[in-house]
Amino acid sequence: MSPGGGGQGDGPDRGASAPAGHKALQRFDLNLVKVFLAIWDARSLTGAGASLGLTQPAVSHALRRLRDIYGDPLFVRVGHVMEPTEAAGALRGSFDAALQLLGRTVEQVQSFSPDDSTRIFRVAMTDTGEFVLLPRLLAALERQAPGVGLQTVNVDPDEVESALRTGQADMAIGYQPQLESAPCDGERLLTDRLVCLLRAGHPALAGPLTAEAFAALSFLDVSRSATGHHMARELLAKQGVPYRVKARLEHFTVLPEIVRRTDYAAIFPHSVLVLLQGRSGLAMRDLPFDIPGYDIKIWTHRQFAGDPGITWLRGLVRAAIGGAG
Repeated sequence: MSPGGGGQGDGPDRGASAPAGHKALQRFDLNLVKVFLAIWDARSLTGAGASLGLTQPAVSHALRRLRDIYGDPLFVRVGHVMEPTEAAGALRGSFDAALQLLGRTVEQVQSFSPDDSTRIFRVAMTDTGEFVLLPRLLAALERQAPGVGLQTVNVDPDEVESALRTGQADMAIGYQPQLESAPCDGERLLTDRLVCLLRAGHPALAGPLTAEAFAALSFLDVSRSATGHHMARELLAKQGVPYRVKARLEHFTVLPEIVRRTDYAAIFPHSVLVLLQGRSGLAMRDLPFDIPGYDIKIWTHRQFAGDPGITWLRGLVRAAIGGAG
């Protein structure tokens, strides 16, 4: 009942009696929470937009709304980085917990039937992972769940945990050592190793690939998103091995064709080379250094451990790909 309203016989005025916080929440867009957390993780409006599939102006607009709601800048530009304010630091934990709680409530009521589902799963993997794993995964998906879709996303290694936590990706597949200490569950699919890829007839093939012969080669390299390459570069640097990079490429799968046509060499995953063995013009040598193999794993966030769709997808990937290496 509003002040100055009717007598005791009047019914309660639910709108007027609702706590102010509840009324404010009715006008609060939960998508703003996702934007806040994306800015927090990326420290960039452009990066946040890329992770959410939004334009930079849309992220800026969402940030203005958040600033109006909380009466604080929340993020301020320091150089090229958006740094959180003290108020943003206080909000971050609550926002993260709120998303997790919402995720759990959805998991408790949702069901998943591969026969009639039209859900689209987002899987983080590199172009190398797409080349090696995607044909088998999509073939299995087509047979078992023809209505289910799959979208691959390329996520920077440092942002994979965030992508899994926020739902930007339902699953990650690949060599992701940084997730070993994260609240994620990993399951080995196969073990890969790195070799030296050369064109057939390359002068280096005339003898064994020694450390000296390796150091004399000119290499193609790929972006840091190729975590196996990153591991190899670190180990070579620790061992003091010269590694002469003449060209650095963004995409991995173009390497074989360049190697085939030039005297460049490349450190290359054996799993990919196996698929290329039917093509002429390529040769390999084992690396003359102690570089261990690495495990390709399925990764999902524990926050979504109760999601029946993700559980089903893990089983599908395991059956389609597991043990192939």
